[in-house]
Amino acid sequence: MKIDVLTLFPAMFAGPLDESIVKRARAEGLLDLAIHNLRDYTHDRHRTVDDKPFGGGPGMLLKPEPIFEAMEKLSREKTRLILLTPAGRKFNHSIARELARQEHLLLVCGSYEGFDERVREALANDELSIGDYVLTNGALPAMVIIDAVTRLLPGALGDDQSAHDESFSCGLLEYPQYTRPAEFRGMKVPEVLLSGNHAEIEKWRLEQAKQRTKERRRDLLEQNGVVD
Repeated sequence: MKIDVLTLFPAMFAGPLDESIVKRARAEGLLDLAIHNLRDYTHDRHRTVDDKPFGGGPGMLLKPEPIFEAMEKLSREKTRLILLTPAGRKFNHSIARELARQEHLLLVCGSYEGFDERVREALANDELSIGDYVLTNGALPAMVIIDAVTRLLPGALGDDQSAHDESFSCGLLEYPQYTRPAEFRGMKVPEVLLSGNHAEIEKWRLEQAKQRTKERRRDLLEQNGVVD
């Protein structure tokens, strides 16, 4: 998979994307990731990327010219351009799976008061937000999306089953998990997990996942049509 990121703050990406699973995916050729500075697509001496909004109002808007030029230079036949903005649809595991099937993503990080509307109208294939809050810019959301998508690429986790046995993969939060020792400070691992009875273990895990989801994220049960 190819992912390009267009941002005003490329230095923010150094570190988080050079470690762990993303680092390994890049080293193994599963992910081709490039970070681009939006100012490199300007042509004035001040490398201007923003201007005041017509009609007045606070803050500045990202101008259309550098984004259009970047799109023209970076896009491919099957590029999916995604604007990272609080006004986008909320990112979740289902969208991550959807994006992991794409050949090329171009993530455009919002800044200031957002984008000139013509960028949305003419270029955007999608708009995403990682939550109902406002961040300084779209760099952190881009990193979150890259991480979530990368770990779903075939081979990225080593054992692809790992991506299926975790929270949100089946519409439920993940069941409780334990490791050695079997007893720690008086807290014991549930007997069923020590029984070796795989059918009972699977049954217990499903029941626990449903209970945890009911307690913490009842909305997920409703979204998946689960009636208790």
